[in-house]
Parts: sequence; structure tokens; C-alpha cells
Amino acid sequence: MNALASPEVGKFVDEHFVAAFQKVGTFVVNNGQKQGGNVATYFCAPDGRVLHVVAGPVDASTFLREAQWVVRSAEKAIDESQKTGKQFKVLMREYHAAKLREESGLSVEPVTFDYVPPDDSSALTYRDPTGRPLAPVLPPPPVEGPDVTLGAREFDARQANVAKAPGAAMVLDKAGRRCGVLGNQGRADMLMAAHAMQPIEKVYGSVFEGILGEKVSTQPVQVITPFSWRPEGKRGTLLNSKSPR
Repeated sequence: MNALASPEVGKFVDEHFVAAFQKVGTFVVNNGQKQGGNVATYFCAPDGRVLHVVAGPVDASTFLREAQWVVRSAEKAIDESQKTGKQFKVLMREYHAAKLREESGLSVEPVTFDYVPPDDSSALTYRDPTGRPLAPVLPPPPVEGPDVTLGAREFDARQANVAKAPGAAMVLDKAGRRCGVLGNQGRADMLMAAHAMQPIEKVYGSVFEGILGEKVSTQPVQVITPFSWRPEGKRGTLLNSKSPR
């Protein structure tokens, strides 16, 4: 699902963002086919603080909807915060909590203070295969439970829709009770209700590993050569992306 191949998505992205990419995991390319890996999209302020996240590959209509949401939300937050940074951050977290409630029927309390991660020696740190610390594990805000303003029928309808989403799984409320289902995007919105406007280098590990279940890695891409007449091709040898061709 290459959303960026859509002309409508491309036009909107070109108008509102500067696009870039960074590899944070590894995967295998076998006979030209990618095996494994994942993708996340981060909408950031110019200084690299994260406004919004799209967790996982999505189709063009979903990507465009999320991109339009973050542009509208950022513009609204600028107006309502009177351009003060602290209030802007609080508003973006409140908007994510409201988005989560609107789409899933589950309620979280937005976190208005910034989480201070432990030092790199802590177990609450994502690491590469060599053990080098890469990013902190960011705790999401606790789920309060179903939105009490919703009737049972409306809550069930929202949950039925979420249950079809990629990565849909049961979540627990702050008392440890099963309270509903969230997909990858719902979990990303929940994370942003506590950590919107944190630097991307602090956020990406909790998205890529914590939500998408992938392993953050600095290892190069592995390529199995498709050229059977080469000696390594006969053995199916793995070549990394830095190997000479």
C-alpha cells in the first residue's frame, strides 16, 4: 500500500511538508522481493518534535485523512495557544486524546508534563543488536475505560470498527481490566496523548518496537543475490547492502 504514489496524497504532502526518510530496522531482499520490515510516518515540527504518527503502512485515503487531521490540528493549536509553546504542546496531546475517543470510544487522560526517561543503563531502553542504547521506552497514558458519554450501542459500533484495524488487540484499563480493542493507529494516538511534541529520536523506538513489534536495528539490509550463476548465488549467500556488486 504505497500511499505516497497517490497524486492527491503527493500534492498535499508537497504543499504542507518536507519529506525525508530514515531506515531504523533491517529486512531481507530475496529475488527483488522485500521480506520483513515495516514503516511509520512522523509528522514533525521544523525542529523535529513529533506532531503526529501514522503507525504502519496504510492506503492513500487513510494517509491523506491523517495528514489533513494533523494540519488542521496544528493550525487550531497555534490559534488557541496564542503561539505559546507549552500550551501548544498540551493542546496537541488533548487533540490526540479526543481523536482516540472519537474513533475508538476509549478514554485516556492527556499528559501535560514531559516524561523524563531513565539513563541509558536502564532496562527501559530500546537497544540495537549490539546492546547500544537507541531510544527510551515511552509509557502511554493509562486507559480510563470507555467514554462514559457514549451509549453501549455507539461504543460497540466504534469498537467493531477498530477491531478491523491492523494490529487490533485487547487493551487494559488502569485497573488492569479488559476494556476494549485498539489497532496500531489507536495505540499511536494514545502514545501521542502523552508524548506529542517530544523529539523524534525519543519517540521512534516506542512506535517501531512498542507498537509495530519490529526490532530497531542499525544493521544494513540483507540481500540474497538473484544471480544464480554467481558462486554465492548457488549457495543462497546473504549479501548486505554495503557488499560490492
